[in-house]
Amino acid sequence: MTKSNNTFAIILLTSLFFLWGFAHNLDPILIPHLKRSFTLSNVQATLVDTAVYAAYFLMAVPAGMIMKRFGYKTGIITGLLLFSAGSFLFIPAANTQLYSFFLVALFIIACGLAILETVANPYMTVLGDSAHAEQRLNFAQSFNGFATMIAPFVGTELILIQSHSDNQLATMTEAARKAALAAEASSVKIPYLVLGTVLLLIAIAFSFTKLPDAQSNETEANNGSIFKTLRHPQLAWGAVAQFFYVGAQTCVLSLFVLYAPHAAGITEKSAGHFASLCGLAFLIGRFVGTFLMKYFKSNSLLAVYAVINVFLSVVAVYAHGYIAIYTVIAIAFFMSIMFPTIFALGIKGLGPDREFGSSLIIMSIVGGAIIPRFYGYISDVYNNIQMGYYVPAVCFAVIAFFGWRGHRVNVSKTDLLTHVEY
Repeated sequence: MTKSNNTFAIILLTSLFFLWGFAHNLDPILIPHLKRSFTLSNVQATLVDTAVYAAYFLMAVPAGMIMKRFGYKTGIITGLLLFSAGSFLFIPAANTQLYSFFLVALFIIACGLAILETVANPYMTVLGDSAHAEQRLNFAQSFNGFATMIAPFVGTELILIQSHSDNQLATMTEAARKAALAAEASSVKIPYLVLGTVLLLIAIAFSFTKLPDAQSNETEANNGSIFKTLRHPQLAWGAVAQFFYVGAQTCVLSLFVLYAPHAAGITEKSAGHFASLCGLAFLIGRFVGTFLMKYFKSNSLLAVYAVINVFLSVVAVYAHGYIAIYTVIAIAFFMSIMFPTIFALGIKGLGPDREFGSSLIIMSIVGGAIIPRFYGYISDVYNNIQMGYYVPAVCFAVIAFFGWRGHRVNVSKTDLLTHVEY
């Protein structure tokens, strides 16, 4: 791989980080939008996250197999096509007015995202000096953070449309109310039509682009079982840490537009705009974290950030007004480096197990489907969505342990003969 090829490949890959970040960060807007349209409880509304992250669990292993058998480029194109197809399905979902149809469309989108993340994250770590893999991956993930900032704003303006107030809806007949809510739900059509078209064009562009082959002969020759890769303790702990991280991130970001009106007494639309500030904090945190990794070990920075977020999560339970909002924005800042740092530390030193190791860590993203359900359950039981923040507090404690001890690479004597760093 030449230096110029690597640079161009990194630029193309970075665009993917932005795209899946944009898709994920429309979900916090979709949740209150669909909750209102279909009159859902908090637990029912979190099925949006369940549909998305369950796809990661189911598709991560097939994605790893595609990557090992056909290469990184084929995996990227496959992921983009599924991502595009799911986006187009939002149009018939809005036409039929079925919540289950929306969940199916989100599931297909997430299948594409699962493949893209399984391929792009390890690919980014090998396109350059292995000593700077965590820093390089954090830089690429910064563009994911950029999407985290702008997607809620775009979604709020284009999707979170309320043509009738709750009081007006209450005075309508059942038929008129359903018609009004159906008209509001149709606001998803144009944004997802545009997104699907852009993705299709990018998939075509990738098909005509020559990418560097990062698969070594040793990797291609390795036909071991995916679960044998768990003999690497840093991978096993990395999968656990990622499970809890994605669960915490989903609770914080996806449920922010439900949290903020309760905690601060603001409207959902204002909450949608504040969600963009969460994204801005997330973006700034990525760049700051990438810079700090020049001077501090990435695992130490991860542990410190996680401990800070344990404290902030407890504050988010009891704070009110704008203090509560700014507390969650601070949590977003300190979450920023967690996903890429856990990923890079988890697959560090895997050598020929890198592709399957990547699949396992992507599988652990299913935490985003499971953990928010506990958040929603606690919120419904206490009739207070702020109480749910005890859940992310526990998640960040697990991440702190991974940064402190769980990240350590332990290469056995038998592995030394075939061990390859990254």
